[in-house]
Order: sequence, then C-alpha cells, then structure tokens
Amino acid sequence: MFGCIVAGRLVQTNLQQVDVNKYVFELPEAQTINHIVVFLLGTNPFEPGYAATVHLLWPNKSWQLLGMLSNDKPSAIFRLKATPGSENTMVGPTAELGISIEPIQAIEQQMQQQQMQQQQMQQQNALVPAGQQPSS
Repeated sequence: MFGCIVAGRLVQTNLQQVDVNKYVFELPEAQTINHIVVFLLGTNPFEPGYAATVHLLWPNKSWQLLGMLSNDKPSAIFRLKATPGSENTMVGPTAELGISIEPIQAIEQQMQQQQMQQQQMQQQNALVPAGQQPSS
C-alpha cells in the first residue's frame, strides 16, 4: 500500500504491519538521511473518510509527526534536519518510519496542532530587530 524513498537510495516496499492500521519501514544508516519521500503505491486507496499520518522514530528519541498522506495528497517529501546535539556517532543505527491510518478529521486536528507548534517555535526563535529590547 505504501512505499518510501530515502534520498540516494532505492525504493523501499518492505512495509511491516505492527498493529491494526499501523505500519513501519526500517531505515538503516539513519545518520545519512536528509530527505525522505513517502507515497501510496496506487494499488489500494484509503477508504472514504480516512488518511494516514507519517511519523519518524530516530534512535533514542520519541516519535515525531512529519505530515500526512491522503487520496488527495498521495505523496509527500520530508526534509529531515538534525537538531543540535542529535548527531549520532554510532555506525549504522536504524530509524523507523511509521504510518498510521486514521479518520481524516483526527489527522487534520493533529496537523493543525503541529502547525501551531511550529509557528510558536518560529516566533520564539525570531530575531529581535536592532535597537529593540526583547519582550519577556
């Protein structure tokens, strides 16, 4: 039902079902990943009213929501940025790409929450113009 491509690698279709409506791709050599494409294969569309969230699990981290797929948006490209202190010195750690099929209303709420969190982080990280005092 799904495929993924890590930039510079072959297409992966070795999806593992780990629960009802939950799937995982193993992504070896996680330290080299910078872009990933996730897509519907086109063989089985989502049932009406359903879509999927896409998550990433880095080694020693918690699941991170990347985005969503739907019948109207059957593919997505995600840029994965390293966060300070996230450099992994282990050779060949494996990350996991998780896909969860859920009602589209629940997914839309999750995406709105993610967008609000990103906007808050951008505001907190915004530069203060010269000559102005940062507000506390």
